Amino acid sequence: MALSIQINRDVCMGSGNCSFWAPGVFDLDEDGVAFVTDPEGESEDKIILAAQGCPTQAISVFRGDEKVV
Repeated sequence: MALSIQINRDVCMGSGNCSFWAPGVFDLDEDGVAFVTDPEGESEDKIILAAQGCPTQAISVFRGDEKVV
């Protein structure tokens, strides 16, 4: 089952940690806020590391109904 990724754009501070850990999945827009470019662009491990590395915990990752991060 593929992961589902949600970003709370109000909480994101644009540190870029997510795009560092999983550059195939995350990028920053012109306002410096993270967004998902391709939810399957990196391995699940990298996506989870990116979410865990978010300093404001703006990224939530789900596998079905279960919250992973």
